[in-house]
Amino acid sequence: MPSDAVLYQAAALCLTYPDDDFRARLPLLREAAPQLREFVDHAAVTPAQELAAHYVRVFDFRNRHSLYLSWWRDGDTRRRGMSLVRFKDVYRAAGLEFTGEELPDFLPAVLEFTARTGDTDLLTEHRDGLERLRSRLTDFGTPYASVLDAVCAALPMGVRS
Repeated sequence: MPSDAVLYQAAALCLTYPDDDFRARLPLLREAAPQLREFVDHAAVTPAQELAAHYVRVFDFRNRHSLYLSWWRDGDTRRRGMSLVRFKDVYRAAGLEFTGEELPDFLPAVLEFTARTGDTDLLTEHRDGLERLRSRLTDFGTPYASVLDAVCAALPMGVRS
């Protein structure tokens, strides 16, 4: 797996709910993706319940920090439905069927897709939303901002949305 693929996979894991499996993976994440050490080191010393509560505060109660990429472009409009279909079509065209519990535009799912396929198109198409999320997380003062910093830094220059 190329180093960017490892970064995208590691970032996907960092941006999912921090359960016991996440905590068990922290040493591996720290070694595999040095770009994420700031966040991983924070997660390693933060009590599990505190980290989980912080995740919920940051991502579950505020659309201002939405991990759903189409929300940044479409908001809660009818267009978003077509965007979600497009995400599924891109996955299918790559030979993958989206079966996750989340919507197909969930950033960790897109990062995992990118890691598996090497196709950064969905991320670059949504770069503006990623940059806005990164900026808002930075303003909020959350360590999750460093994960977005690393993802945005790794993206090739491309289409801006």
